[in-house]
Amino acid sequence: MANRRAVVTGASSGIGEATARALRSRGWDVVGVARRADRLEALEAATGVVAYAADLTVEADVEALASWLAGSGPVHALVQVAGGARGTDRVAEGTAADWRWMYEANVLSSQRLVAHLLPLLRRAAASDSHADALFVTSTAAQVAYPGGGGYNAAKAAESMLVSALRLELNGEPIRVIEIAPGMVRTEEFSLNRLGGDAAAADDVYADVEQPLSADDVADVIAYALGAPGHVNLDLVTVRPVAQSAQHLLARGPLRVRES
Repeated sequence: MANRRAVVTGASSGIGEATARALRSRGWDVVGVARRADRLEALEAATGVVAYAADLTVEADVEALASWLAGSGPVHALVQVAGGARGTDRVAEGTAADWRWMYEANVLSSQRLVAHLLPLLRRAAASDSHADALFVTSTAAQVAYPGGGGYNAAKAAESMLVSALRLELNGEPIRVIEIAPGMVRTEEFSLNRLGGDAAAADDVYADVEQPLSADDVADVIAYALGAPGHVNLDLVTVRPVAQSAQHLLARGPLRVRES
């Protein structure tokens, strides 16, 4: 992957950071984008990922990012990981502020990135055979659950954005890829969703044998980007074995049943 450059959002922690590391280890040039400049700078020092601090919910930040990218080299892949969830309120008790933030962070940020970076992806595809737009959504986009309405709605909207974009780019050498993880244990996702309640965040994963890690999802992302240019992984749903479906989670050791 020498001479190919990826822009990875949400690169200051979790799946975004793991993806930036995974792509660097496979020879990609990587620009890591997130709000927290200090964490990006540490990642840059450790891996060679180029740090770029930006808030994707701010139009001017995304415009500045696109301008900087255009002047600093090609963009062969956009990997949109940034997003998140706030709260577990049921629909009737949900707050507009939380729902609005989730829509901004997951949907409008993705749309802004496409609007401003698609010309750069097209430029790279024209000279280097193909380019990629990859989005990390969630199994929450596929199946609703009580207390998940706001996140379900935001991730479903992001997933529809991805599907529409794939149709709109038909005939162009740009792959549009969606990775939908189920339960992933990262250091911040549930903690942020639950308002910093560490005990409640730990309870989400209690007794679950091997929830997915950020590295597991990053490996899937790296595989999708590394596949031959004519191969598109439209949608990959990835879960831990303990999670057979959004609503069916095994707690305790996985055991073979006697026949």
